[in-house]
Amino acid sequence: MISILFTMAYVCVCLVLLLVVLLQQGKGGDIASAFGGSSSQAAFGVRAGATLLTRVTTVAAVLFMLGAIGLGTVWQGAPSSVVGGVALPPSQSTPAKPTPAAQPPAQPAAPTAPASQAPAAPAKPPGK
Repeated sequence: MISILFTMAYVCVCLVLLLVVLLQQGKGGDIASAFGGSSSQAAFGVRAGATLLTRVTTVAAVLFMLGAIGLGTVWQGAPSSVVGGVALPPSQSTPAKPTPAAQPPAQPAAPTAPASQAPAAPAKPPGK
């Protein structure tokens, strides 16, 4: 509730700042003064005193900056996502069970001859 009121006040400050800046009269900074065509002999033109419009502009600009910082901190606590509070479907909320590693099929053992039928290797005499 307070954030809505703060936002409405900030919008009003923005509108006041916009209107006050648009109501101010130019200082004579046109293209002719850039090339020395200005009628004033001063370096930056004649300095006028601070009028009511310049004071209101300064106050509105300060309120604009403080309001931007304030709104940034107020709205920072808001949820960051519109779907942040939605629960996941049950199929996705639990992790999948791991499947057992696939084992290669067993290969039949090679036929072996009994030891009695195996051919005997000739023995080598030692030293040769």
